[in-house]
Amino acid sequence: MSPTPVSAPSTRAVRSRNSVSHAAAWVALLGAPLLALPAAADENLFGYVAGAEPTPKGHNETYFWLTNRYDKGAGRYSAQDLKLEYEHGITDNLAGAVYLTGQSINTSGIRIDGYVPADAKYGMRFSGIEGSLKYAFLRPALDDIGLAGYLSASYSTLDPHSGQDKDKYSLEGKLLAQKYLMDGQLVLAGNLGLEATYAVRKPIAGLPVNDATGEPLEWTLDPEMEIGVMAAAGISYRFAPNWYIGFEALYDTEFETAVGQERWSLQAGPTLHYGSKNWWATLTWLPQLRGGGEKFGPASFDGVSYPGQNDPNLHLIEKTKYEVRLKVGINF
Repeated sequence: MSPTPVSAPSTRAVRSRNSVSHAAAWVALLGAPLLALPAAADENLFGYVAGAEPTPKGHNETYFWLTNRYDKGAGRYSAQDLKLEYEHGITDNLAGAVYLTGQSINTSGIRIDGYVPADAKYGMRFSGIEGSLKYAFLRPALDDIGLAGYLSASYSTLDPHSGQDKDKYSLEGKLLAQKYLMDGQLVLAGNLGLEATYAVRKPIAGLPVNDATGEPLEWTLDPEMEIGVMAAAGISYRFAPNWYIGFEALYDTEFETAVGQERWSLQAGPTLHYGSKNWWATLTWLPQLRGGGEKFGPASFDGVSYPGQNDPNLHLIEKTKYEVRLKVGINF
């Protein structure tokens, strides 16, 4: 039996297959750089460093932030900060966000004049509200480098250091930069920020006595005005599909009207990020490396350390030795 002849494909079929192949090649070529970039425009690769890409027009994101601050080098100290955020893309270059914040604390055996005057222990409480705007002058996915401005205003009712009642009003501005390298496999980001704060503390009944002076611990009710300056930078590398590993560093300092520069600290540590199509998560560990401040009275403490602090090379009056932050975002 003669083999059945196999007919050659028609010219039209060949052209059709070639057209499909060429189209697929162009789609792959043009789409590859986009697929290499983070899954969502405002996906947070870092726990503390902010990116320059805003949420696109008409898109929404919700965020959950949980930060654990612990260990002041004496006694017991652990505080948790909670932030719930909703962000909306107003235009392709402008996004707005609103936040609700909460705080819990457990501190005992620590006495710092003017900062931690008494023990405090309570679970998560509502602590404040915040609103922000982010505007991108340049987009990192479209331009050689991303550059954005960030402005936020906030009000809080609890002192984050002592856990005591305190009304605080803040206005913060930041300049955000971001750069994609290696088709988005490597991401660089940097921030510069300035924050102005006005705060008034609430009275505390039965303040403990300062062992050094025999007087009640200081807890001034006079209004406070401070200026904070921060600089932060991070690098993140995609080592597997959807997974990034990185490193970030944060320097901040405060200036008070009465004493000039008051305190400074440098924190740095690793960050791990996972991002899928509809959600992402970032975990950062940020220990304090160095810190200090200008010395000033009373004699019971200075700007660098306080009585009982076991490491004088760190700023532990308002900061802690360690911070861990988890951020989870959902896109819709």
